[in-house]
Amino acid sequence: MNFQRGKQSDEPEINLVPMIDVLLVILIFLVVTTTYSKFAELEITLPQASDEEVDKNIDKPNNIDITVNALGDYTINRIPIKFSSIESLRDALLFAAKDQPDPFIIISADAKATHQSVITVMEAARLAGYNKITFTTETNNAN
Repeated sequence: MNFQRGKQSDEPEINLVPMIDVLLVILIFLVVTTTYSKFAELEITLPQASDEEVDKNIDKPNNIDITVNALGDYTINRIPIKFSSIESLRDALLFAAKDQPDPFIIISADAKATHQSVITVMEAARLAGYNKITFTTETNNAN
C-alpha cells in the first residue's frame, strides 16, 4: 500500500555555496595577479637625434674629446693615455680641462668597444665633477 499518495517528492536543489567559494577564489587570483603588471613597466625617455648639419669649423674650447677604440685604448683630445685606475683617468681629465669651469665631455666610442670602457670614462668624469657628457654618432647617408 502506498501511504504517501498525496505527498510530493522533494525537488533537487543546487547548493550555491561551493560555487560562490570557487568564484571568490578566482576573483582573488585575478586581483592579485593583475596588480603586479603595473610595476613591471618602466617609464623611459629615449634619446633623440636630429638631421641638421653641425658646423665643425666652430672652435669649441670648452670640450674634452675622449676616444675609446675597440681594444679599450683611450685618447683625450687626440693624445693617447695610459692609466692604471679610474682616479688616474680622472686626473688626466682634470689636466685636459685646464681649469675650465664645466667642460663638455664628448665620448667617441668604437662600435666594438666594451660597455665597461665607456662606463669607466663616465665614472672618471663624475669623479672629476663634470656632468655634461655626450656621445658622438655616425649617420648612414644611403642616398
